[in-house]
Amino acid sequence: MSDKPHRNRDGWDPFPSSERDRQDAAAMSGGTPQTRSPTYRLAFDDADFLTREETRGVRLQLELMKPELAFLDAGILSTVVLFGGARIPPPGVAAWAARNDTQKANLEASSKYYEEARRFAQICSRHSATSSGGKEFVIVTGGGPGVMEAGNRGAADVGAPSISLNITLPREQEPNRFATPELCFNFHYFAIRKMHFLLRAKAMAIFPGGFGTMDELFEALTLIQTKRMQKIPVILFGESFWKRVISFEALVEAGTIAPDDLELLTFAETAEDGWQAIRQFYAF
Repeated sequence: MSDKPHRNRDGWDPFPSSERDRQDAAAMSGGTPQTRSPTYRLAFDDADFLTREETRGVRLQLELMKPELAFLDAGILSTVVLFGGARIPPPGVAAWAARNDTQKANLEASSKYYEEARRFAQICSRHSATSSGGKEFVIVTGGGPGVMEAGNRGAADVGAPSISLNITLPREQEPNRFATPELCFNFHYFAIRKMHFLLRAKAMAIFPGGFGTMDELFEALTLIQTKRMQKIPVILFGESFWKRVISFEALVEAGTIAPDDLELLTFAETAEDGWQAIRQFYAF
């Protein structure tokens, strides 16, 4: 039976729980050809039914609901989203993802961003603990290695919770060992995962990364630019990297974005720079 409270505070409930019916159905499943038939399974307890193409809409709802309920149960009110390259190693560790000597040298030089991401997460998490009991400005990452690991690790360094939103991928999909287990999730749908990144976001800290990092960055910028999302600090760590790989000024010159769209971005070099941008934005 579920240990969740009954809807009535005295424990009375006129209907049997779905969990009890699931257990009862499992107990009789081997009895007759009728009870062994897949059609006899309870719909919510039938994995074959739930993974049909026609039930995709149900699965989308479930992926939205499951983390949401966990965040409500944990009392998490707001987050700081931390993105960055999965391939960037910690300082002193060989670049496991390098395909040639140039990539090896560049990735290992980028380990400074791992350290800054870790320190930034420490600062955010200390503030979260002292100001809200760990309910506001909670670090959330994609849960993988590299900069994402650094974010979860920084929170763990100071004994704070952090969120891991993983996705099923051919590689780099396992959650890093620093994420809070009770706040570690696995997604099938990128779209729902993206929603959970932003639903409680009060800031985004974006470190150098690849397609995935840029995908998340530009989606957030688009939502803010079109006023489909409230303006929040979007902090790009490593100005030289970002201005080398993306010419924001060229977009302005081309007329494809407005000059004041550049004000949506804040550049930072250190963890302290990034945190100061958040403090100034929220005036605390």
